[in-house]
Amino acid sequence: MVFGMTTRSKVTDDEIRQMKSLGRKVAALTAYDYPMTKLLDDAGIPLILVGDSLGMVVLGYPDTTHVTMAEMEHHVRAAARAQPRALLSADLPFRSYETVQDAVTNARRLIAAGAEAVKAEGGIEIIDQVKAIIAEGIPFFGHLGMLPQHVLEVGGYKVQGKVESEHQRLLQDAKALEQAGAFALVLELVTSPVAGEISTHISIPTIGIGSGKLCDGQVLVTPDLLGMLPWFSLKHVKPRLNAAEQMRRVVSEWQESVCQQAMA
Repeated sequence: MVFGMTTRSKVTDDEIRQMKSLGRKVAALTAYDYPMTKLLDDAGIPLILVGDSLGMVVLGYPDTTHVTMAEMEHHVRAAARAQPRALLSADLPFRSYETVQDAVTNARRLIAAGAEAVKAEGGIEIIDQVKAIIAEGIPFFGHLGMLPQHVLEVGGYKVQGKVESEHQRLLQDAKALEQAGAFALVLELVTSPVAGEISTHISIPTIGIGSGKLCDGQVLVTPDLLGMLPWFSLKHVKPRLNAAEQMRRVVSEWQESVCQQAMA
């Protein structure tokens, strides 16, 4: 049964955490504004992420490293106005959590804008920031594997876990985030066997993107799922709708009808 159809109450971070022990898969999607948040919530999605992917799919940046705190706050406010039953999480953007103080200050800003949890990229290297955020009473959502905010440093979007050093580091990072108190963990572009191993070794849900089917859930960038970005081709996403073509057709038909009215 779809998670959202079983309850009309507000979803909390504890409920997302408990879905793993209850054997329920977590389906998460991104939203960057009021209408998409409303639509996803009406569909019963339990976890909605205002992701810094908005930099690429909304703002036209080449990657997520250009997204600012002000831009994240703007989109979080828009999404929060939908008052979703889903848990609304938001990404801490690039360089907004380099120190413990920065992490806490900027996490508070996202919560003040309407987020109910925050997500940041990294494991042991940011564990002090993670602990400080959680100590503030702010639910924390982890992110391991391919880290988009580090794309310029590593030279592209590369699958992680292929070599033993990466394998072991991912396991250690996942356990550290679990022990620090994260309620769930994104695994992005991690080899399927390693993603499966991490999933069996930690008690919190692993939510995969391009990491195979052995995770405890899946997350996608909603425009990718809906086929709204035909100029991007991603190996790990098969669009379930060709929304871009349908939108073009409707716009063209409307334009033609307008022109015909003018000629009549």
